[in-house]
Amino acid sequence: MRTRVFAALLMSSFPSFSQNCDFTLTGIITDLHDGSVLEGATLIIAGSERDVVTDFEGKFIITNLCNDIYPIQVSHPYCLTKGFRVRVTGDTFKSFKLEHHLEELNEITIDGKITNKQSKTLQESNIVQEELERFSSKTLGDALNSLSGVSSLYTGNTVVKPMINGLHSSRVVIINNGARMEDQEWGAEHAPNIDINAVNRLTLVKGAGALQYSGDAMGGVIIVESSKVPIKDSLYGKTLVAANSNGKGSLVTSNLTKSYESGWFANFQGSLKRSGDSETPDYVLSNTGENQHNLSVKVGLNRFAYGMNFYYSFFKNEIGILRASHLGSAQDLFRAIQSDLPLVTEDFTYDLSAPKQNVIHQLARLVVFKRVGHGKLSLQYDYQRNDRLEFDIRRGSDKGKASLDLQLQTHRVLLDFDSNLSNNVGLKTGIMGSYQKNYAANTGVRRLIPDYKKYDFGIYAVSDYQLNSNWLFEVGARYDFTHMDVYKFYRTSFWELRNYDVNFPNVVIEELVNQVLTRPQFNYRNTSATFGATYDFGEDYKLFFNYSLASRTPNPSELFSEGLHHSATRVEYGDLGFNSEVGHKLTVTLERINENFSFSINPFINTISDFILIEPVGINNSIRGTFPVWEYRQTNAHFLGIDFNASYVFSDHMSFNNRSSLVKGYDRFRDKPLINMPPVNTMNEIVYYNSKLKNLRLAVQSEYIFRQNKYPDTNFEIYIPQTETIELVDVSTPPDAYHLFNFNSSIDFDFSEKSKLSLGFGISNLFNISYRNYLNRLRFYADDLGRNFLLNIKYNY
Repeated sequence: MRTRVFAALLMSSFPSFSQNCDFTLTGIITDLHDGSVLEGATLIIAGSERDVVTDFEGKFIITNLCNDIYPIQVSHPYCLTKGFRVRVTGDTFKSFKLEHHLEELNEITIDGKITNKQSKTLQESNIVQEELERFSSKTLGDALNSLSGVSSLYTGNTVVKPMINGLHSSRVVIINNGARMEDQEWGAEHAPNIDINAVNRLTLVKGAGALQYSGDAMGGVIIVESSKVPIKDSLYGKTLVAANSNGKGSLVTSNLTKSYESGWFANFQGSLKRSGDSETPDYVLSNTGENQHNLSVKVGLNRFAYGMNFYYSFFKNEIGILRASHLGSAQDLFRAIQSDLPLVTEDFTYDLSAPKQNVIHQLARLVVFKRVGHGKLSLQYDYQRNDRLEFDIRRGSDKGKASLDLQLQTHRVLLDFDSNLSNNVGLKTGIMGSYQKNYAANTGVRRLIPDYKKYDFGIYAVSDYQLNSNWLFEVGARYDFTHMDVYKFYRTSFWELRNYDVNFPNVVIEELVNQVLTRPQFNYRNTSATFGATYDFGEDYKLFFNYSLASRTPNPSELFSEGLHHSATRVEYGDLGFNSEVGHKLTVTLERINENFSFSINPFINTISDFILIEPVGINNSIRGTFPVWEYRQTNAHFLGIDFNASYVFSDHMSFNNRSSLVKGYDRFRDKPLINMPPVNTMNEIVYYNSKLKNLRLAVQSEYIFRQNKYPDTNFEIYIPQTETIELVDVSTPPDAYHLFNFNSSIDFDFSEKSKLSLGFGISNLFNISYRNYLNRLRFYADDLGRNFLLNIKYNY
């Protein structure tokens, strides 16, 4: 039937071009699945010899047309050829969508930029597989740190948490192969439980505009995707072996894919990673090793009308926490912060002892889809289980027993509909429901996070409208409802000190000798929205404008923390009275993409009401040692900054790249800077690439981190019994600026028509300088990493 309709279109009459017609048909051709533009698509007006080809942005222009109906054939390699009837009335704009049915491409790349847009009015940044492989022995946070506007919150060198425009943890949403990660992300020292070697592409959306994923991503959304599988009979894979000198670490990862022309496919991936104690230029960072085991499996059926996909990942990581960060007395704390050397340094070892983390994260996701009219209906279920053990230094019968034992289970169901209402209008809408249960086992230590159940419901709609070849508009809204049901014991003294006995008398179930059993139940109703526009002008320029309203429910740590957070080496206190955060973010981006000179400038303003922050307020002495006390509070905050990217091509072989970021955060209530804001930073890179010399690539990178000059005074005094003195503990003053040089290189060797060997070599901190990073939580106790040699060998087959 489809063939007969198309043949009829081709045989239809078309207007004679002898008329004096001067109208223009312009438009864009995109992929039906993901909206990526299709470069090199051909449009033929049926019955004529006229044809045009889309440019690198998927755009086309057909001139000298009359007011009439034209049958047009649209084709592209690996796509189904389609016929359309287009009515031209004056200058007309049309968008066409083609189906990647014969073979699905891994990505559409234009000048190194992937154009699969998650939000059409926010600029997005991407890291593709080739670049990710340079971080194979590092972390997801390290890779994201290579993008402008992204910093990292460190706990030593193994726990790296992404920070977007000054925001992190629960304000940054990570989507792992379609599933929102639920892995106790509230902790500042809880790194994303994702194996970077299982990732094919990272997409960063700086803002809450991607409402299909969440409405609480005040910092942004990080989308993690594994590789797409071609629809053809094939068997291929790769194995990568890497080693690094600092920590004497090693890694092996392998990936194997089998696909069929029928649409069935299977993919298997696994990694083993181990490293010992890291080193600064002057000493060993004792107990900073890592032992990681990861596995992922993906099977599915991909057809045009329907399909399914099952994904499972297992991530296990054992991480040592710097031994010198756990102290025995107030005097030790004062000495550690005053000293240039850590109080504990031992010989290198691979052994991990307390303090340490042991985390296992499992994710299972099943999605089925079916084409319905001009859209696609998808139903998804995912289950996640996160087991987190944190070990403190314990003695006696409790030696070797975890001090914190949390088990988090999450069930989520999503129903999404992605449709094209017309050639110019697209619509995404969906609903979500989830159930989450946290269980805190009895470890003989007061529970930091209590047992709780959480229920979430969300509904969203996002629509985009292509007005003409220059203007595109996007608008969306989302509503989320959250119910929390919590069981928690409070010390009676703490309950009364916080005035909870007056403000929350109805949540008390039972009063015991020194504590009360409570059952707080909270309901949160949050609204989020986005409005934006994109304007194309000239041949190379694009202007993005976006306003986002985001609302975030307080997380369990912010509400219920009461005790020692062991791997964070501090006592933390939350507050039951917190409200939802409400943020308003405005971003404007000017972008130029050109063969020789490309750049983007992205200023932003983000105002957040009832912003929740945590800061030091004193110390706590106990039988387990002396620890700083950090307390959550709520205020109004204001963030503003600018991100800048630029690249210049000197010749066919030489290019220059720059990325720079500035962000300032202010406490509007106290009229002071916010704590832990990333300092100004800039990176410059010179790259030599020669495809004729076996794809030889040489790159030298200069990274300069300025001193943070805007910070609050959070210093406090402590009493030293040994000297009977009161001393000021300086936890506010930032470290000095520093300048790092890095080098990386790679070269390819063809083994056969279908196999290739790639060698990579790099050096980080080339000149082995000593420095301390303001965003490293352990900077009070030790320097950062010294020189590190990295080697990786990849074999594609």
